[in-house]
Amino acid sequence: MFTGIIEEVGRVTSIKQTKGTRRLTVAAENLVQELKKGDSIAVSGVCLTAVDITPSSVTFDLADETWQRTSFSRIHEGALVNLELPMRADGRFGGHIVQGHVDGTGEFIALDRVPGADDYWLHIRIPTDLARYVIYKGSVSIEGISLTVARIEGTEVTVAIIPHTCEMTNLRSLKAGDPVNLETDMIAKYVEKMMKGESGNSPLTLERLVQQGF
Repeated sequence: MFTGIIEEVGRVTSIKQTKGTRRLTVAAENLVQELKKGDSIAVSGVCLTAVDITPSSVTFDLADETWQRTSFSRIHEGALVNLELPMRADGRFGGHIVQGHVDGTGEFIALDRVPGADDYWLHIRIPTDLARYVIYKGSVSIEGISLTVARIEGTEVTVAIIPHTCEMTNLRSLKAGDPVNLETDMIAKYVEKMMKGESGNSPLTLERLVQQGF
């Protein structure tokens, strides 16, 4: 499990394709010191397994499904990716629950400076089937970053970005039209499934969920 607090920005140094899979190598200065073969790490919000580690890089095998269904389809040598190690059992919960299981990709629209301030507005377009899980002031993971929704207009979502987040993530490297990884709130998906599972014998309404202490 992850929290969406980015620890380092890595740089893609190699993408090699062999027999339907791709091998992705990312240069990183700090996090590789804590990794061993078989460990999990979130790469721009995608939970991947380290298969090869050197003092300055880590390599992952990517299934074609992962390549096609994530923002990895746009990456190239030199691209920046957000890195986060799994949350420690005794660690602080700084962001929100992020599984590293990408729901789909959105479209990067713009990262605009707020007039008269150092902050930014991040604008993205999200798929219609994910819009129901995104709410005003709710949490969403974008490229693995835990962010809070500031505005929703149809399928366009806006979030506020502080200078630190802009500096310490790959957001500054994105261009209009780039796909971005999205993971919506896990709790919203569980609630939806529970509501759909209601039956005549055991009605599962929102009121009942509240009564049960959900």
